Amino acid sequence: MNARPEKLVVVGAGSWGTTFAKVLADSAIERGVVEPEIVLWARRPEVAEDITARKRNTDYLPDIDLPACLSATTDLAEAVAGAGLVVLAIPAQEVRGHLPAIRAHLDPAAVVVSLVKGLERGTDARMSELCAEELGLPDERFAVVSGPNLALEIARQEPTATVVASADPATAEWIAVRTSGPYFRPYTNTDVTGVEICGVVKNVIALAVGICDGLGYGDNSKASVITRGLAETARLVESLGGQAETLAGLAGLGDLVATCASPLSRNRTAGRHLGQGLSVEEATARLKQTAEGMKSVSAVVDLARRHGVEMPISEAMNAVIAGALDVDTLAGLLLARDLKPEGRS
Repeated sequence: MNARPEKLVVVGAGSWGTTFAKVLADSAIERGVVEPEIVLWARRPEVAEDITARKRNTDYLPDIDLPACLSATTDLAEAVAGAGLVVLAIPAQEVRGHLPAIRAHLDPAAVVVSLVKGLERGTDARMSELCAEELGLPDERFAVVSGPNLALEIARQEPTATVVASADPATAEWIAVRTSGPYFRPYTNTDVTGVEICGVVKNVIALAVGICDGLGYGDNSKASVITRGLAETARLVESLGGQAETLAGLAGLGDLVATCASPLSRNRTAGRHLGQGLSVEEATARLKQTAEGMKSVSAVVDLARRHGVEMPISEAMNAVIAGALDVDTLAGLLLARDLKPEGRS
């Protein structure tokens, strides 16, 4: 493996991007790195100034003190230049637009890591596919981090386990070392496809669970949606060549449970707003950040149809977001499949 610069960069200063930068900084400090260089790229100058000067991200993590070694800039070229690790923490629909500028300044040995849990609309592309296409990035220089990653809990340093997936085990291990710390425990695997798809579809299922919550349904209904949602996720993962084992792990069941159960989940919250009668536009306006499930559900359904995979919950969510289905008529559709033995068929 080529030597990589130790500068670490996170592109995106929302709650999860800022939290992940904190994880990188805390890990470097724990490992005794002298003067670690951890840089955040922020879209807005006031956010960059807040992080650099006051070590706070008031908009997204108002009560969290950030490490002294964290800085931020609005200059993407400045952020990426000389970095050994470039982490993507921006909405899925914005990734392609940022990749040309990243490519122009990307170190030849740098690894790109995706925290993005969405598909690109129009192409149905996963972030690994986008990075291969737009950055000319070989598999061994790409990884995805996923799992139960509720940003605020991690920023508070509550114990969390996660998954680092890369086609190259050595790359996954290199990233794991730089994220491991007292409160953040990474596990590695090689199933990039499975980890990415689990991270995308769980947001769609969380929308459905949130709608159930908003409609006043109880835990039986929500548990049923979670379980059947996991089954349709498994069908899509396996059709794309992912591994069934991933569904039982942190990136599969772990992330699904956290996203569907926590009031901190943007997608569950968005679904609850829809269930309470808000329009898609009104629900979106209530959220400070992107609910990836609302943005990616059409791509999920398109991908599933192209591969002949039945995903009734995702289909129903797509119809709701498109305005073709009223949430009051949703209950029967969420579990509407022919009677058959339980399983993935």
